[in-house]
Amino acid sequence: MSDAHIRQRLSDLAATAQRTLDESVPAIAKAATMVRETVSRGGTLFFCGNGGSAADAQHMATEYVVRYMKNRRALPAIALTTDTSLLTATGNDFGFDYVFSRQVEALAKAGDLLIIHSTSGNSPNVVLAAEAARKKGVAVLALSSRDGGKLRAVADHNVIIPTDRTDRAQELHLCVQHLICELVEADIGQ
Repeated sequence: MSDAHIRQRLSDLAATAQRTLDESVPAIAKAATMVRETVSRGGTLFFCGNGGSAADAQHMATEYVVRYMKNRRALPAIALTTDTSLLTATGNDFGFDYVFSRQVEALAKAGDLLIIHSTSGNSPNVVLAAEAARKKGVAVLALSSRDGGKLRAVADHNVIIPTDRTDRAQELHLCVQHLICELVEADIGQ
């Protein structure tokens, strides 16, 4: 890989970050408020996504339960992507489209927040999870890209990264989520 190739890829990431800065600050601020209010009232953050977005969901749940930038009390957060027995049983008995919605139905309650990572916003399993959350009075925050996909209409709030590239969207989703976590940590005590 040449230096020019490396520079081009990092420049592309920087340009996507700049577009996100130019277009999405109010959306990110509102997302941070949603997370902060959920944590403040004792609600649980539920995270889900597929593939790399599943990894990001797990990563972020861990940041809230363990710590991000400072030692503080553990915050309730669950990644709906980690229980292999549950995921495979649901996939086998009901179909993969229901792996998240069944968990939302069983675990989430009004006052909680479902945070969905989906670069397309169109995966049936995350759309069904959002619909299940809405039926239970659980707010939905979606992080997506492109045009927001079907999630855009189902979520209570969207942060849409202005890119068609899956990798850039995931990189910026994680950046935005870390920023939100940092803001939440700054607001809570030990």
